[in-house]
Amino acid sequence: MAEHKRVLVTGGGTFLGDNIAAALLAEGADVTLLVRPGSEDKISGLAQRVRWFSADVWEPSSLKGRAKGISVVVHTVGSMTADPSRGLTYHWLNFISARNVANMCISGGVPRMVLLSSSRAPWIPVDYLRAKREAESYLERVGLNATIIRAPIAYVRGKPRRLPYRMLSALGGMPPFSWLGLRRVAPLPVDVLARGTARITLNPRPDKMIYYAADLRKRNTPQELRRGVSLDMPNMDDQLRPAPPIALMDEDTPFGWTPRR
Repeated sequence: MAEHKRVLVTGGGTFLGDNIAAALLAEGADVTLLVRPGSEDKISGLAQRVRWFSADVWEPSSLKGRAKGISVVVHTVGSMTADPSRGLTYHWLNFISARNVANMCISGGVPRMVLLSSSRAPWIPVDYLRAKREAESYLERVGLNATIIRAPIAYVRGKPRRLPYRMLSALGGMPPFSWLGLRRVAPLPVDVLARGTARITLNPRPDKMIYYAADLRKRNTPQELRRGVSLDMPNMDDQLRPAPPIALMDEDTPFGWTPRR
C-alpha cells in the first residue's frame, strides 16, 4: 500500500525533513517536499527522487492548493530556539506553523496528518513543549485524523556529541534507568527516528494516536537498531529521473527550523 501513498513532508532541506523523506522513499512512498523559499539548493540529492515546491508554512496563502492529491502530510517544522525580540516566539514557530499546515490539510482534503512533536524532558524548554502540545490539541480539535510522534532529540551516528547526550543514550537502555522512563527521552539515532516515523506514516491502520521513542524502535529491525542502515534510498529504481519543481513561489522568508539536533 505504501507504493500508492503520496506523502507531503514539510521541512525539506532540513535535518529531520530530509531524513524522514529519505526513509519514506526507501519504503516505496511517493514523496513531495515542501521547502522554504531560499533553501531549494539544500535538498540537493533528494531533488532527483521527489517532487518539491517552495512555500512558507507561516504564510497561509502560499499553502493554498498545495495538498491536492496527497494522502498524508508529515509536519517536521519547528524550533527549540526562540527569538522573541524578532517576534519568533515558541508559539509562532511551533504552533502557528502546525496550525497553518493542518488547515492546508483540511482545505485540500488530506485524510491524515503526522505531527513531529516532542517528548517531555528536563532539557526541553517548557514553552517549546507547551507550543507543541497546543499544536497537538489543535489537530484533535479541528477533527483531523492525526498521528503524533513525541520524539526525543535525534543525532547522527558517528558524529561528535556532547558528553551528557552520549551518557543519556547509553543509560537509556539500561535498567533501572530505562524503567524510570529515561529510554523514552534518551537521544535517538536519526535513522531510527526517521525509519520509525516513515513506517508509522505508511501504516494504513495506525493502532493509536500518540507514539513515543519505544514505538519508533519497535518499527526498526534488530540490525537497524544495532548498526544502522543507510537512508540512501536503497530500494529506489536507478532509472528514476529528476522530478521538476512544482511552481516555485516568489515569497521570501528569513527563517525555517527543525528541532535542534
